[in-house]
Amino acid sequence: QTSFAARPCNLGVLKRHFDKLPNKKYGRTNDMDHKALKVLTDKLLENIEKVIVGKEDVIKQLLISLVCGGHVLLEDVPGTGKTLLAKTLSKSLSFKFSRVQFTPDLLPTDITGIHYYNHKQEEFIFRKGPVFTNILLADEINRATPRTQSSLLECMEEKQVSIDGETRLLDAPFMVIATQNPIETLGTFPLPEAQLDRFLMKIYMGYPKTMEGVEILKRFQYESPLPGLEPVAGKEDFKDVSDIFKNTFVSEDMYSYIVTLAEATRSHPDVILGVSPRGSQALLRTSQALAAISGRDYVLPDDVKAMVKPVMAHRMVTRHVGSDNGKPAAWGILDQIIKRVPVPSEERLVNRTGGR
Repeated sequence: QTSFAARPCNLGVLKRHFDKLPNKKYGRTNDMDHKALKVLTDKLLENIEKVIVGKEDVIKQLLISLVCGGHVLLEDVPGTGKTLLAKTLSKSLSFKFSRVQFTPDLLPTDITGIHYYNHKQEEFIFRKGPVFTNILLADEINRATPRTQSSLLECMEEKQVSIDGETRLLDAPFMVIATQNPIETLGTFPLPEAQLDRFLMKIYMGYPKTMEGVEILKRFQYESPLPGLEPVAGKEDFKDVSDIFKNTFVSEDMYSYIVTLAEATRSHPDVILGVSPRGSQALLRTSQALAAISGRDYVLPDDVKAMVKPVMAHRMVTRHVGSDNGKPAAWGILDQIIKRVPVPSEERLVNRTGGR
């Protein structure tokens, strides 16, 4: 691999060069749009942190998925706040919310809905399932059978449900937040690669630090703050969000950087199955969304680096399942790849823009 040494990117210099690029050609939006999105996500972050302690990065990743219109898989040991985080997000938004506790006897129709015969009206009537909502919490998704798990595939990818030959569109926005427990795997059904790929991110909660643990005890000593949480945003606030983050500027070097990172996972000796083009697209979208919620209308290499693990790790099949620190083996591999792949630098940006 080629070694690469360059000065760190200077945000001020980068912004001056991006600002000189023609807006119309690159489809960029007004700075105020990105600033408004930052205000919205900061408000949501602050509200969620009234319940969740010390998980700012995890909350931001969840908000990025919401902005992108993607789905999230939360995985960690019991008691780390997976379900509480999902419920707190839904409570902070005036969205419709449904929760399904996945069990081995759960049927696909228990999620999507079913036609039943109404004796009074003497006709079959469709009863909507919990999937007809804005945020669906699929609790312990790996406890349901593959048949039931697969019923979510069309919902997650196409945002629609086909029942008895009739296609019904789901309400927008639609987001699935699934949780699973990495231990007690007896009687569970691991998600297949095809379904894992449908999740935009896989997020690990992790244990709280000492002072965070103390704050949790104090905050929940008498009662949970969740019931008293008020919504701070609604559907109208997310109406044009996708246009804002999709038009966040991405340089040619950044496109190449994302593709090179994905290609590096396919050629790594410890990887059996690398990241697909869908994974590259997911990395691009989440990097744009991270830049947008940070109030910027251009993507930096640090945006891409921050999204590599939550977006790529679950799309890889590695030769070794675990690692010494309890994190997936894919994380260590991705750390190696990030260090090895050349990062777009300020000098290359200046050269590509003609020194303007």
